Amino acid sequence: MDSNKFIEEVKIGFKSLNVGQQYKDEAIRNIATWLEDKMFAGYKAQLVHIIKSFDWDYLLDCFYQVIAFGTGGRRGEVGIGPNRINKWTIQASAQGHSQYLINHYGEEAKKRGVVLTFGVREFFTNKHFDDNLENPVKSLTGKDLAYAAAEVYTANGIKVLIFDTPRTTPELSFTIRFTKAVAGDMFDASHNPPEHNGKKVYDEYGGQLIPPEDENLVTEVTQNVKEIKTISIKEAKNKNLFLLLGEKEDIAYFTEINSLSLSKSRSAILVYTPLHGVGSTSCFKLLEKAGFNITSDPKTSNQSGKFENITFNIPNPEVRESFDTTLKFAMDTNADLILNSDPDADRIGVMVKHKNKWVYLNGNEIGSILTRYSIEKWKEQGKKGGIVVKTTVTTNLATEICKANNIKLIGELPVGFKYIGEEMNKIEKEGRIDEFIFGLEESHGYIAGNYLRDKDAAIGALWLAELASELKDNNQTLVDYLDDTYSKYGYFKNYLTEIRLPGAEGMSQIRSIQDTLRSQKLTKLSKYVVNNVEDFWDRLPFLSETDKITKDVLIFHFELFENYTSIKITLRPSGTEPKAKMYFEIGSKPVNISDLPQTKEKTDALIKEFEKLFMLHCFKVLGVDFPERGFLLFWQLPLKDKLHYFEIENDIEKLISEKDIKIKNEKLNKLLEFLGNDPVEKVNKAFTAKYNAGIREYLSI
Repeated sequence: MDSNKFIEEVKIGFKSLNVGQQYKDEAIRNIATWLEDKMFAGYKAQLVHIIKSFDWDYLLDCFYQVIAFGTGGRRGEVGIGPNRINKWTIQASAQGHSQYLINHYGEEAKKRGVVLTFGVREFFTNKHFDDNLENPVKSLTGKDLAYAAAEVYTANGIKVLIFDTPRTTPELSFTIRFTKAVAGDMFDASHNPPEHNGKKVYDEYGGQLIPPEDENLVTEVTQNVKEIKTISIKEAKNKNLFLLLGEKEDIAYFTEINSLSLSKSRSAILVYTPLHGVGSTSCFKLLEKAGFNITSDPKTSNQSGKFENITFNIPNPEVRESFDTTLKFAMDTNADLILNSDPDADRIGVMVKHKNKWVYLNGNEIGSILTRYSIEKWKEQGKKGGIVVKTTVTTNLATEICKANNIKLIGELPVGFKYIGEEMNKIEKEGRIDEFIFGLEESHGYIAGNYLRDKDAAIGALWLAELASELKDNNQTLVDYLDDTYSKYGYFKNYLTEIRLPGAEGMSQIRSIQDTLRSQKLTKLSKYVVNNVEDFWDRLPFLSETDKITKDVLIFHFELFENYTSIKITLRPSGTEPKAKMYFEIGSKPVNISDLPQTKEKTDALIKEFEKLFMLHCFKVLGVDFPERGFLLFWQLPLKDKLHYFEIENDIEKLISEKDIKIKNEKLNKLLEFLGNDPVEKVNKAFTAKYNAGIREYLSI
């Protein structure tokens, strides 16, 4: 069958999909190119297999667009097509980046070079591929992607500076500044699922590109790449264009972080896990060298792109279950804290042993603790002025702390840590960088000092360990400190959730939610009245299309009542994943410590009520009748999977009549295979709410 016949088959198959024709047309054009162009010859066998499998949803998603450049760079599923991460998308991006750098810096770009770093990710395979056929993405690693990009940069005459083993994203940011390179790339996918990979692009300051420069780069990549130049790594080495980094940069990086220590107390006993990522090269080494009693969790400290010992295989400190395995280990020790970091070690997570129970702290709670801690230490040192920087979706408890301590807060930044880095650049240009105290983002990202322009799990880990030690010396914990913070400055409950909508159809649905709530102004949720809708699209002019995308943010401020000072919901599409993100905040005035438990209980219940009301409103926009028990399903499941669970729930119940345990297990696994790893855990709460027993207990397996 020739390419034309395959394309005709694709056109017929796409007719069954409920997505806009423009997505289908673009996908068909791209599929034709990948079938016919010799450049993609290695991918053709698998592409033909996908077509012959009538895998239309997946095929469309692989080809309907060039993979987007979002708030955290360009990352997504590894696979075949322009909307997947593969050597071609990475090399096309590197060629465009090379042209961009040479246009901007001329010969300086070639002399100063780019820094490349990679994580532990490796793509194995998935159900869409035939493992008996040639597959260029099978076993593709972050190192493979880094070397593929290096072949392009060096072919364009740009020197590559690269670590020979995995390093963290923060060390990349530091190293760009340390070596005075012109740019850098991190080849990893942060906390995304195991089948993902990608790259983050950094500028000469060690920060990610912001509008309009990110758009200028995208334009260069998508419109001006006529030929991808490559040379072999061997030839690049012979031309002195491929240079290895190592111990010198490591030592300099650790020296900078050590200089930011705020306490000599080291009494806290720590357990740490890098969640199978690279954090052992930064967080663990830093804390060990700083003199802490620290132990690594043996089950999750090996570097592995499978993330095999992490619940749901989601290595993200934002997900409480990322601590499950390490928590079991910590319970067998005398630890006071568990610290974890995501695979590229820019985010930090913590659980605290408090009154013989382990308490998880979310990103806003950690940020509030570190804001107060850093300001108190700033004042103890007799320093004047002081600047704290945060994004608009980050807790306003930090705002209250700054206000009460006469610290300047820059707090209405768009989502994305790159905007905090850009504010640091502005402060530095004004000659005031010594006044910078702290930067924080709700998604477990923190920064201090002047050694980099991205979040760093290591500085968060150091300060949390130091503060926990000081508190332990006084028979207190970080939970006590947080409660005292609430008492002094107000109780703020912040909560993040999402509606995950993959694929081209999902993109349309995300757009529908945002456009509908923008045009049809929300005036109330049940009895709760909206008194103001803040639309970031009113912040004109747009610097670029990427700036417009970044500002696609709606904030619904509700009428205040009782003791509350802040009631708001923020809605925005994710910049890196297919989902609508929702940030809820309810904050109160300062609370007597004796009244805090009651305030917490009331506020926490109220925020859950707001979550249900607002999400049901969004589901109504999509024409979805969402069951009440749907809120008990694992929050990161795609919407279609949540709805499908309720379609097959009765089939699970019927398995009770199956007498053979082995067959019962097999049938259950078959029913739940669409949920991926740890499927029972993702739906068990919803099942229990109806049947008064978990799935395994109900089925006696």
